[in-house]
Amino acid sequence: MKHHPWIFSGAISRTEPRFTTGDWADVYTSDGRFIAHGWYDEKSHIILHLLSWDEEETMSGQSVQELAVESIRRRMEMIDSDGTNALRLIHGEADFLPGVAVDIYAGIARIVISSRFADHFLHDIVKAVQEEADPEMIEAVVDRSYASSENLREYRRIFINGEETDKEDGTGNHLFLEDSLLYSLERGNMQKSGFYCDQRENRKIAESYAEGRDVLDLFSYTGGFTLHVLRGGCRSVKAVDSSESALKTLQSQVQLNIDNGNIPADSSARLSAVAADCFEYIRSIGENEYDMMILDPPKLAKTKSALDNALKAYKDLNRVAMMKIGNGGIIFTFSCSGAVSREDFRMMLGWAAKDAGVEIQILETLSAGPDHPIRLSFPESEYLKGYVLRVLK
Repeated sequence: MKHHPWIFSGAISRTEPRFTTGDWADVYTSDGRFIAHGWYDEKSHIILHLLSWDEEETMSGQSVQELAVESIRRRMEMIDSDGTNALRLIHGEADFLPGVAVDIYAGIARIVISSRFADHFLHDIVKAVQEEADPEMIEAVVDRSYASSENLREYRRIFINGEETDKEDGTGNHLFLEDSLLYSLERGNMQKSGFYCDQRENRKIAESYAEGRDVLDLFSYTGGFTLHVLRGGCRSVKAVDSSESALKTLQSQVQLNIDNGNIPADSSARLSAVAADCFEYIRSIGENEYDMMILDPPKLAKTKSALDNALKAYKDLNRVAMMKIGNGGIIFTFSCSGAVSREDFRMMLGWAAKDAGVEIQILETLSAGPDHPIRLSFPESEYLKGYVLRVLK
């Protein structure tokens, strides 16, 4: 598609002169017509990232900073200090910044680096975040799932007022709001406490279906969906995750919101938390035990080569859920694997329904919120896809 930003080594016939380190490059067709300006780095999994198709533009670190500033300014109007002060400020290639993800949680910003480009221009990105969002602290971490393929060492770096430091700014927990619910981040341990802003709108939708239902929240992590269905009036919710520490955070956040009057006082009594392998746990439950399920597994296909196995796992999970849920039950089902297209995911659901012997009605089509835009020339930016299903038996 026009303006897709990735060029792999096999598509390059020659480089003149040879590059010894990562640097800016002008890209031309075989007959000498200008295509784009890009960042060329032979140590990167994606050898050439295209950033500008304006031949007159001169690329530099200042160009990267300006792209980051433009992205952040597009987001600031989405912040509602009374109800939501956590969102994504920069969404990688969708914002023309390859391998750069920036989230802000009230006064703390987090930069996640998944490319050599992002690592090289980290200080330019930090400067833009500090000047435009004015956080009290910026944390930069390398995404460990990309460190090997990008030839990057893993690190965690802290910036206060835009300057790197080896000291934390404060201790204890940091609170932020999403849709008027309180969440907690442990300072200095953000990579373990984490939060996924991309499900914001879908959590609200789940809340609207929850009243009077018995809910199974699989892969619950720290409880974003759980808090919403509790506020929505579910009869009960069982949160299941393989991480005991995530479930402890979930329970503490439920109590935090009870104490602040954000969810009903009986929410703890309606909640149970189970540490288990979710793929195994769903097999152990009885039929008709739940009339609403949330299936939000981690990324199962990190590359195209993992697609077939991932689709088998998604199909098995959804097939069992369709068999176990009560007649007329509601399933929220998601994939956050960029290698799985929406067409792949929907086809998988069709085969899962066939094997489960049920009929499926799609009630809603789900994706990430507007702070995670989908760039049409970069379809991989539509990584999160989901559906609200009604199961008829």
